[in-house]
Amino acid sequence: MNAHRARTPATERTRRWFMNRSLLLGGAAAVATMTACSAGSSDTTGSASGSAPSGTPSRGPGGAGGMGPGVTEVKYADFTGLTTDGKVADDLFSIHSSGVSTDAVVKAAQAFLDGLSAKVRRASVFDVDDDEWLAWSNVDGYRREGARMGDLTDKQRNLGYALLGEALSADGLTRTRNIMKLNAFLGDYNGGGRETLTEGHYYFTFMGTPSTTRPWGFQYEGHHVAVNYFVLGDQVVMSPTFMGSEPTSATYNGEKITLFRPETKAGLALLRSLTSAQRKKVISADEKGGTDMVAGAGQDNLQLAYQGLAAQEFSAPQRQKLLDLAGVYVGCMDDGHAAVKMKEVEDHLDDTYFYWIGATKDSSAFYYRVHSPVVLIEYDAQSPLAYGENAQMGGSGAPSGRPSGMPTGVPSGGPGGGIGGGTPTQQHIHTIIRTPNGGDYGVDLLKLHLDTDH
Repeated sequence: MNAHRARTPATERTRRWFMNRSLLLGGAAAVATMTACSAGSSDTTGSASGSAPSGTPSRGPGGAGGMGPGVTEVKYADFTGLTTDGKVADDLFSIHSSGVSTDAVVKAAQAFLDGLSAKVRRASVFDVDDDEWLAWSNVDGYRREGARMGDLTDKQRNLGYALLGEALSADGLTRTRNIMKLNAFLGDYNGGGRETLTEGHYYFTFMGTPSTTRPWGFQYEGHHVAVNYFVLGDQVVMSPTFMGSEPTSATYNGEKITLFRPETKAGLALLRSLTSAQRKKVISADEKGGTDMVAGAGQDNLQLAYQGLAAQEFSAPQRQKLLDLAGVYVGCMDDGHAAVKMKEVEDHLDDTYFYWIGATKDSSAFYYRVHSPVVLIEYDAQSPLAYGENAQMGGSGAPSGRPSGMPTGVPSGGPGGGIGGGTPTQQHIHTIIRTPNGGDYGVDLLKLHLDTDH
């Protein structure tokens, strides 16, 4: 077993019941104030039938929108993954050569680990099948394990960014770094002095030892970011990957940052390419609630039936727009392995469903889902959580002592202000990509590896 600080019952209670405890003590307002990002007030449960799976609360801690994990957290040994009906589809994944080398990411991971102190390294390395894989959350106040970026030296941090640079595409790395920067913007806007709302409150953990032959992986997570990266030989699984932000556009340290425009535009492009008859099958409602995401943190064994319209009913141009949309999300991983994943997505294109909630204007807040046997993508424009609703804030309208740069039309306010109510907006977006049928965290590949190689 790898050496790391053991999780005591008290620690487990802190991590697994963090959000539940907050709800009991202070209600939803306390949760939103403490975390700056909660699951909102959706009535969506995420089960195939519209009600929560047996033993899983329909709302509350670890909610489908990504608060989690909370009480819905699944143990690794009990993981089956996202399915349509509780039954894992067979023969979707196999151990084979992808033809794309993982040497660079293995080398970068080892260099990062070698650069850590012995104490931090021990606290950051877990077994390859540890429950730590599933214990991620997108909230800022969640209790995390591993090497915290803000506690590392510049050299150590740079080695961490070098690892991300090998694992992610250039766009994926930029997206991740910009989410971190806007997290710091949020901290400054809220008055500063909060350890969690900074660029430094992001953690690396490692499952197994970096190797070109043996299974291993790493997790990078913090507020609005969770990257799970599993490696077996030259095969890579990078899911679940959660990315979000509030705000999604602001000026931080003189840099104008705008996030999720490709995801927004590609979703609209596909929807607008559909005929009126097709749209009637795809769009379930013209207005959306505060939160519609169903496959967030803690929802690892979610049962979710297909909804919307299957691509077998799309024209060739529409099918291409669907592939373009999937490519925006898959394209966060390194280019070579992204191409491998996109081939997998294309192989199941006929069985890929597109689903939509909300209006369809450029500025509308909406939700969409792409769902097939091998990929689940969700995009959710949510209600404001971090700002009140009493004032509008532009570049020159920031409260005294707070940073400028919030786009006009974004609600602002001090403590006690916006805690999750109000009209959804593109200034608060959550996204996730998963691999259904046991593929997340590379679990299916690891099982195949153990069955065939041991």
